[in-house]
Amino acid sequence: MTDDLTPVPVSDAPEDGYFPESVAAGYDEGEDPARADLAVEFLAALADGGPALELAVGTGRIALPLAARGVAVTGTDLSRAMVARLRAKPGGTQLPVTIGDMTTTKVDGAGTFTLAYLVYNTINNLTTQDAQVEAFRNAADHLAPGGRFVVEVGVPALRHLPPGQEAVIFGLSGDRVAFDRYDDLVHQRFSSNYVSVDAEGHGRFHTIPFRYVWPAELDLMARIAGMRLEQRYADWERAPFTSESGSHVSVYVKEDKP
Repeated sequence: MTDDLTPVPVSDAPEDGYFPESVAAGYDEGEDPARADLAVEFLAALADGGPALELAVGTGRIALPLAARGVAVTGTDLSRAMVARLRAKPGGTQLPVTIGDMTTTKVDGAGTFTLAYLVYNTINNLTTQDAQVEAFRNAADHLAPGGRFVVEVGVPALRHLPPGQEAVIFGLSGDRVAFDRYDDLVHQRFSSNYVSVDAEGHGRFHTIPFRYVWPAELDLMARIAGMRLEQRYADWERAPFTSESGSHVSVYVKEDKP
């Protein structure tokens, strides 16, 4: 269902899943504008004047500046709270967004997009391999032949785990700690966990479940969906991807055949 392109009041509604208003309110905090600018530049070049689809558009921190560069961007997202944050930003009421899951939701113009993209580790929000495969299929369904699907995601940090340890800290400050916990290596499940303490000493804990995925596994998902790997970089600046890279930006192209 497409929303009405206007801001709406939201709360921590169950249908918003792990991204309710309490998360959406601070989602953009700590965002690196320079990193976002690099992503937008990269994606604009691939769109090459054609329309783009962002799966899990969130607060619009990529979609809105990409649209400002003249790319016709459409988004999907499961969380109304996140989309409400997008709507409150300049240009946010003009960007078409369909509320729904990235694995099944179809938008107007499916089959005609030049570019689809899924960034900020969002493929990991799908906690089964089957769901991740369906996200690739859904992206491919929206692309015209020769269109490209971009996935940005981290490389699992398992090499940082000494024997007997299951957690890796990725954020630490005076009042906040964030860590990934690798809960189930057999099914590739992990969680990102956030602990914070306010000025009165009250603590808050928030956890989000994920499924990590290896680069070669993504490549196979693409093949299942009728796409193939075209390019892979360590970051948006197109640094070479190596065995030491902590993340990657992978570009898949839809095969020019049925």
